[in-house]
Amino acid sequence: MPRPQRSEQFDPGEVCIVHVVQRCVRRAFLAGVDRDSGKDYSFRKEWIRRRMEALASVFAVDVLSYAVMSNHMHQILRNRPDVCCQWTDQEVAIRWLRVFPGRRLEEHLAEPTENDVQALVRDKERLAEIRRRLADISWFMRALAEPIARMANKQDDCTGRFWEGRFKCQRIVDEAGLLACSMYVDLNPVRAAMAEFPEQTPHTSVYDRAKARQGAKLASAAFDLQPTPTDEAGRKIRDTPVDEIRQERKQKQRNPTGRMIRRDGWLSPLTLSTDKLSDEPEVHTGGLRSSDKGFLNMSWKDYWELLCWTARQSAEKLNPRVPASLRKTLQTLGIDLSMWRDLVWNWQRYFGNSVCVGRPESIKQHAAKTGHHHHRGQAAVRSCFAPG
Repeated sequence: MPRPQRSEQFDPGEVCIVHVVQRCVRRAFLAGVDRDSGKDYSFRKEWIRRRMEALASVFAVDVLSYAVMSNHMHQILRNRPDVCCQWTDQEVAIRWLRVFPGRRLEEHLAEPTENDVQALVRDKERLAEIRRRLADISWFMRALAEPIARMANKQDDCTGRFWEGRFKCQRIVDEAGLLACSMYVDLNPVRAAMAEFPEQTPHTSVYDRAKARQGAKLASAAFDLQPTPTDEAGRKIRDTPVDEIRQERKQKQRNPTGRMIRRDGWLSPLTLSTDKLSDEPEVHTGGLRSSDKGFLNMSWKDYWELLCWTARQSAEKLNPRVPASLRKTLQTLGIDLSMWRDLVWNWQRYFGNSVCVGRPESIKQHAAKTGHHHHRGQAAVRSCFAPG
């Protein structure tokens, strides 16, 4: 059966949450220790994380969870056309020009100027298309994958593919599926035996959140959303040697805004606000992410406790009894307590070939909405959930 069309999985004009997997070509360890040459490319994981952080500051896409592995990466993304609609035309233009500056970057190594922004604002048809693209997960992934591939190829002095192909995508259709998927993503390094505990897994969202609560900060990779005055840009191009401009630009890329932020400041908050309406955009105005909306009806304390308990449930140390303090959360979501550990640790068995992630009845509803009788994998997950 061929992969479903992107239009059946998510719509840039509709808020939706998806689990995205992008693999390196031939599943080679291009972001880890190469098994053939012995070279260590683990530093590329930080390339990917920083690029993800930078894009989160300009796209109308929330990064809910992520894990960068040695030969692939996982992300849970939520597109936010409702947030994008709140941005002014000028905001849309500068955000786009920061990511896709066009030939001007090669010709003058210049920043987007006020004239560049105004020229794009005047082209209403083009601007409407750009507004749609800024809320499109496919464009987010394109802006993430292509620069990483170019950087790696330049470093290795080679050409060809870095990524296997187009990313795999699964629509998450309810909160039960979202909780299970988020745990699966955060525990990927633990499942791969790269670490024993979640707090030992850099380049994952749970590591960032845990360290942030200990006061950890980092140099922000967020784009500077202020255009350069046209006169100033002209003077710099006329009076400054190209090598000096290139060096200044390289230094600014390390920390475009000069800010230090909480380690998880660019990620979507974990907990949904109880005092906000479900359809409220909660637009973020700090320049780090698109919105301040959470994604789970549980506190960080409960999430961390459940995550750590699940991480300890290896095949050798299996304790099928879920702690009493965590049972209510899982039961409310309709998850079979005895199957929780198996659902997270053996994710591929239940959702590996599925188009959707969630309870069987939620998957069935999504299938009907997209004109299908059922989705692949719908029957496999039935044993993990209590009857609806």
